[in-house]
Amino acid sequence: TASSVAQAASRLSLPTEKPSSLREPEAQQALREANADVLVVAAYGLLLPPAVLAIPRRGCINIHASLLPRWRGAAPIQRAILAGDPRTGISIMQMDAGLDTGSVLLAESIAIAPGDTTGSLTRSLAELGARLIVEALASLDALKPRPQDVARATHAAKISRAEAAIDWNQPAAAIERQVRAFNPSPGAETRFGGETLKIWEATTTSISGAPGEVVACDASGIVVSCGSGALTLQRVQRSGGKSLPASDFARGVRLLPGVVFAARPPGIRTMPPTH
Repeated sequence: TASSVAQAASRLSLPTEKPSSLREPEAQQALREANADVLVVAAYGLLLPPAVLAIPRRGCINIHASLLPRWRGAAPIQRAILAGDPRTGISIMQMDAGLDTGSVLLAESIAIAPGDTTGSLTRSLAELGARLIVEALASLDALKPRPQDVARATHAAKISRAEAAIDWNQPAAAIERQVRAFNPSPGAETRFGGETLKIWEATTTSISGAPGEVVACDASGIVVSCGSGALTLQRVQRSGGKSLPASDFARGVRLLPGVVFAARPPGIRTMPPTH
């Protein structure tokens, strides 16, 4: 299936290329023949080779979904939510040979709402990024590149599947951020009855018990005790099943208080927030 960018380009009768690598001579030649003043990069996921960086007359500009130098790297939106950052934003940056290390041309921040998931925050940042790149290109001559403060840099490592496993010994607030950060992918998960149960929506509450213990099941959902506080699971999904309200799941499996979800998956270490 063609990407949304390719579909839009087709509607606008704009040519598209899909090289397997920008290191290929053919791909680099296609960029030279485009005779572009600027090359705009969005969510490409790979470093551009030096030969490509040198092709456009005005260089290459990246739309990065964080307030650089915080959260350089592949997963800035997820990392911002996991860390409990109150704000994030878009940085329009002049690309160089490093990973998101170039000077910032333009940046704007937005608040991370209490219920924001990676999905909802991605949509908000996409709209902001679209507006800022147009502003940046329109005023390129007037923008003053601002070098990044290396001492303040943090790295947004790619999300691993192992990080999605819930450790109920963690504070409820941290697990709630984990649920939001891994929605829509890969989904925060726990073990129940020998199978994986994904948690798509949850809120914190103050009920206490042993980590992983179900302390209540009612119309609001399934309340699970954590290392501190508790989490009310509101929407869950069994392996091979559909996402459904947690209260419906609890009725279907006759879940009762006292059942304990696996408190800490074997071999899994939970990454602490980075501030």
